[in-house]
Amino acid sequence: MSTTTPATTPTTEHQLLRGAGLRVTGVRLAVLRALDGREHSTADDVVRAVRADLGTVSVQAVYDSLNTLSATGILRRMEPAGHPARYERRVGDNHHHIVCRGCGVVADVDCTVGHSPCLTPGDTHGFAVDLAEVTFWGLCPACAPAH
Repeated sequence: MSTTTPATTPTTEHQLLRGAGLRVTGVRLAVLRALDGREHSTADDVVRAVRADLGTVSVQAVYDSLNTLSATGILRRMEPAGHPARYERRVGDNHHHIVCRGCGVVADVDCTVGHSPCLTPGDTHGFAVDLAEVTFWGLCPACAPAH
């Protein structure tokens, strides 16, 4: 099952925040709007979008909102090795990502098996595994050498 978050209305954004036990603030709402349709955005991308939306806002306020929204599961944060953290609103479905080694573009990859956690480790060391995070690497069509 894929859980994506389509463009939301102010009412559902308010409900989303309150449902997670969070106060509704202008910066949090602007961060959510900034990520509508702009999946895999860096914090700098979000700061630019929030400033375009609200005007003056501190970088720290945006970072704090990104951290809070990620910690509560409203956003998903991914950190591809050697690249800045990326944020997205697609949560709850244990999808994976593919990253271009050339330009850094990121795309979603649905669960490799079809249900969470998608992969079964040979030894769980006693852990109750509920999530597998896989990052595939390669070259996107724009960066791949012509064959």
